[in-house]
Amino acid sequence: MNKAIKINEKMRDTVEVIVDDGTVMSGPRHTPIGEFMRVYQDPDKPQIVGAIVNNDLRELTFPISADAKVTPIDMGNSDGARIYRRSLTFLLEVAFLELFPKWSLTIDHSVSSGAYFCHVPESEPFKEQDLVKLDAVMREIVDADEPLIREKVALEDAKSFFRKHQQEDKLRLLNYRNDDFLVLYSLRGKRDYHHGYMVPSSGYLKWFNLKLVGNGFVIQFPRRHAPSELSPMPSYPQLLTSFRQYGEWLETLGIQSVGALNDAIKDGRINEVILVSEALHAQQISRLANEIRKKRDQIKVILIAGPSSSGKTTFAKRLTIQLLTEGISPFALEMDNYFVNRQDTPRDEDGNLDFEHIDALNRALLNQHIQELTAGKEVQLRRYDFHEGLNKPGETVSLTPGQVIILEGIHGLNPRLLEGFPPEHTFRIYVSCLTQLNLDRHNRISTTDTRELRRILRDARDRGYSAQQTISNWEMVRRGEKRHIFPYQENADVMFNSALAYELTALKPLVEPLLRQVPYGTREYIEAKRLFKFLQWFLPTDQRFIPDNSILREFIGDSILQDFKIWQNNQRNDY
Repeated sequence: MNKAIKINEKMRDTVEVIVDDGTVMSGPRHTPIGEFMRVYQDPDKPQIVGAIVNNDLRELTFPISADAKVTPIDMGNSDGARIYRRSLTFLLEVAFLELFPKWSLTIDHSVSSGAYFCHVPESEPFKEQDLVKLDAVMREIVDADEPLIREKVALEDAKSFFRKHQQEDKLRLLNYRNDDFLVLYSLRGKRDYHHGYMVPSSGYLKWFNLKLVGNGFVIQFPRRHAPSELSPMPSYPQLLTSFRQYGEWLETLGIQSVGALNDAIKDGRINEVILVSEALHAQQISRLANEIRKKRDQIKVILIAGPSSSGKTTFAKRLTIQLLTEGISPFALEMDNYFVNRQDTPRDEDGNLDFEHIDALNRALLNQHIQELTAGKEVQLRRYDFHEGLNKPGETVSLTPGQVIILEGIHGLNPRLLEGFPPEHTFRIYVSCLTQLNLDRHNRISTTDTRELRRILRDARDRGYSAQQTISNWEMVRRGEKRHIFPYQENADVMFNSALAYELTALKPLVEPLLRQVPYGTREYIEAKRLFKFLQWFLPTDQRFIPDNSILREFIGDSILQDFKIWQNNQRNDY
């Protein structure tokens, strides 16, 4: 035996925590990781609300029983932001129950400036004096720094609890849970299920604001880029209307929660849900085309914008077909063909080429060509060579009388795109997947999660990307959306909600195998695991029930519109 090696007679009473920046801390075995993070916390940096311990995301109450490698998760991190917001909604729920025990609170949908819209059916519109009381109780609980107690209970005991408290939406959801246990959280004697981790105590939840909006109110929280500040709350009437309309659709379908959707699948009614969901899309597109027809003497350019994986491409094709039935022949102009040469592309703060910046487009030339085309002139368009990174001459075209240009791209709602072009000659459409179907009244489904799952599928099929690659790139995609798309969404003349009530049940069997392939130990694995566990709440749907022109086909494949192009008889090639 090597004499330098000794056998200890008993286990150490302490453990070491090695932070990824090289900091080493030691403390008694079984100390919660939060106690180590409290010592590590820099008061000038974002608040730590969780940690990755030996490659797994953990709550701060997680006990360290052996030496561990740790990455702090703060409010500037996507997982940290979710932990904070989830805990904040529980705080809101607890304060609401104390004040209004006979009313029901629904946490409905997100607002891009950093908020959740909430409504109370028994009190619509919600009153200012009630909101002031609610704010006061929430701040009282925060000041008291009371613990959020985590409790793992038998599934049947959880069902008995929710049955006793007449929470039907949670009971319907739990009927499809595969595990025989459930984690409940308690605060001030109030218990509930929340899908995901929480902060250890209410004292962490310092940053929030309540504000009346529409018939309800919003609870504001910090965004990741400024984790100790609240962003100004802009007016968003169109977005609110879109969400309200979608909520009415769900009521028409009899599906107000995931449990109700699973019931429809179990009872053999999913085909009905799919048909009605698709019919609602078709109806909305038909109405848009009809509105454009009524203004055909005024509208020269239709601008379509929206975040990644919203289904803009399929929407544009379906709108084109519907316009043809209205006697309007659209001309598709590709915004990507107006990229500047790669060497002239602006760079972001990290020095990387920023193709999503509006100055990555030759806006002056695009504007000139649109002005000339709509004036009846012949124009030689541009063609962007993505391989060489060069902008080259394209085909020469002119519009026929009555033709309207369709221009799709992320900057479609940015007023800088077509500066000088008369706004009354444009029709601006914002396309987004505005999911409003939630797990239950207190556990909302993120519209971002739905789009991420869509993109994982499409990237795997069309680009050969792994789920790990798509997840790795997702944060960069999201950053571009927040900068270049969301600030302009209210500039739209209309919003088209591309969400489908049934879609997560259809995505589930296709995307789960891709998520399973993400390697353990990578940062992407944590996100893949989160998405995988989220999908466990859904029963699967056979994709053969989905129409071949559905927006969902853009992501799951076999779309009849994949190769659809309107034949242009007004062009000649000069290159």
